[in-house]
Amino acid sequence: MTRPTALPGPALRTVWALLAVLVLVQICYPLTTGQTRARLTVATVLLGYLLSVGHALLSRGPRTAAALLAVVTGGGFAIEALGVATGFPFGSYVYAEQLGPKLAGVPLIIPLAWTWMAWPAWLTAVRLTGGGPAGGTGPAVRRIALAAVGLAAWDLFLDPQMVAEGHWVWRNATPALPGLPGIPISNYLGWLLFAVLVMAALRPLAGTAVATTDSRDAPMLALYLWTYGSSVLAHAVFLGLPASAGWGAAVMALTAVPLAVTLLPRRGRPTLLHRRGRRTPADRRRRADTSV
Repeated sequence: MTRPTALPGPALRTVWALLAVLVLVQICYPLTTGQTRARLTVATVLLGYLLSVGHALLSRGPRTAAALLAVVTGGGFAIEALGVATGFPFGSYVYAEQLGPKLAGVPLIIPLAWTWMAWPAWLTAVRLTGGGPAGGTGPAVRRIALAAVGLAAWDLFLDPQMVAEGHWVWRNATPALPGLPGIPISNYLGWLLFAVLVMAALRPLAGTAVATTDSRDAPMLALYLWTYGSSVLAHAVFLGLPASAGWGAAVMALTAVPLAVTLLPRRGRPTLLHRRGRRTPADRRRRADTSV
């Protein structure tokens, strides 16, 4: 199996630094209004896109980055253009002007947003289904399902927030989820369908390098957990959207909570020092005790 491309220390630090900038911009978002908030929305998407695609390129190589661009960015634009033109599969909607240049009625940053979140959602599913340095791949169907849910669940935060800001409007918003008026259920089902197609195509196109995770993926897993926790907090406290906070918290928890559990330190789990055959201070103390 192809191993992930080595991620040098400077490159890893750059990824972490970019994540820190993204977090800072997102913290500023609820503190602003109007055009400034719209600009921060665009800046957030661009930063997230650069972060995810850059990490894919640095950690897995050009094939993976190209697959991410083709499947999610290209596919995301195509399905958005189809949706704007025909109303399928999301329902009938129209974009406003605040999100920048459009092509075929679709703001160019929209497919970038889905690319930004698709990569950490995929890596989360890989970790949850057993992909790791030892080479376990996990059941393919379960991995695709978890990755798709992990990505589509984000829309339970995104759509209510963007509709509240006036960035897009639904022509027919019924039936809707309880507490989330203005957005039809067909929107969420459409994104779940798209997420399944994206995740099913990513692994064959990207190759075996995306079938495992290791320590180099820590920034992307942190990004996924930050997106979950910060979205719940922002919607519940700062944005006045408690219903979307509840729906998003409940559905995205299906992937975010198990991911957080896997990242908790466990008693008896070998550390990097143990795996490399080096003695830790605790080892030396135990050896001294037994020699007395």
